Amino acid sequence: MIEVRRLRVLRALADHGTVTAAAEVLHLTPSAVSQQLAALESEVGQELLERRGRRVEITSAGRLLLRHADTILTEVERAEQAMREHADGTTGELRVAAFATAISLLVAPSLIRLRESAPGLRVVVTDAEGHEGITRLLDGAVDIAVAVEHRGTPRPDDHRVSRIPLYAEPFDAVLPAGHRLASAEAVVLAELASDEWITQPVGNPVRDVVAMACEQAGFEPLVVHTSGDFRAVAALVATGAGVALVPRLALRGVDLAGAIAVPLAEPAPVRRVFAAVRRAGESHPLIAATLEEFRKAAAAV
Repeated sequence: MIEVRRLRVLRALADHGTVTAAAEVLHLTPSAVSQQLAALESEVGQELLERRGRRVEITSAGRLLLRHADTILTEVERAEQAMREHADGTTGELRVAAFATAISLLVAPSLIRLRESAPGLRVVVTDAEGHEGITRLLDGAVDIAVAVEHRGTPRPDDHRVSRIPLYAEPFDAVLPAGHRLASAEAVVLAELASDEWITQPVGNPVRDVVAMACEQAGFEPLVVHTSGDFRAVAALVATGAGVALVPRLALRGVDLAGAIAVPLAEPAPVRRVFAAVRRAGESHPLIAATLEEFRKAAAAV
């Protein structure tokens, strides 16, 4: 294995001609320079120098090694500069996990602004349901998770993570266009107790919120169909397959032909969305800048 510091010594010798001159440039003693060069010759198994009086000449093997050394030293310098910029918070990569609605409403708009405010930042986005994002954050797979409050969410006093509230949105009832309550100004949740339901799969935070809201309204929904895709849920509702509760912002851009979204009468369930970061990294400038853009996007929502 060739040590990079010894390549620096060889380059200094080639540039300045004598061991003494190279030692002055490198802030080493001449004997230390000679030792480094001897060790380099031992590493490569070939003679790199020919000594001619007080001067030394680079052998053909040494000149070949120098050509590679110049490339290696250039890349090392670039790596050192990149690490300095990363430490200063001016460049780096962040991994973000977020659920689909948050990606479209928060993450994507933030990326546009971050390209201007933090051009050295590269953001890698992963689609993850609300509960999956926190798991990936705690596992170290991502740096920021945009998640949904649910019963499995780490508590606010959890020492592992910091939580940043972003927005809260009510759920609307999504009904077939011909449903008996389709023309109502607001639907009392208990009025849907006799209907068949379409919900998210077990374990999805939205399903937890819906189940709790129905329980508080005095009934257990008869779940017939499940889908984690709100577009698919709306499509099933439009066929008359059942009713659903969907977070209001998740309906943006969804084709509701054959279905209608009606507000719920109070108390309506709410989806609470927050960003989470590991406490050890919350003060990093790039994480702080990204979270600030998420807050701005949430305010616009």
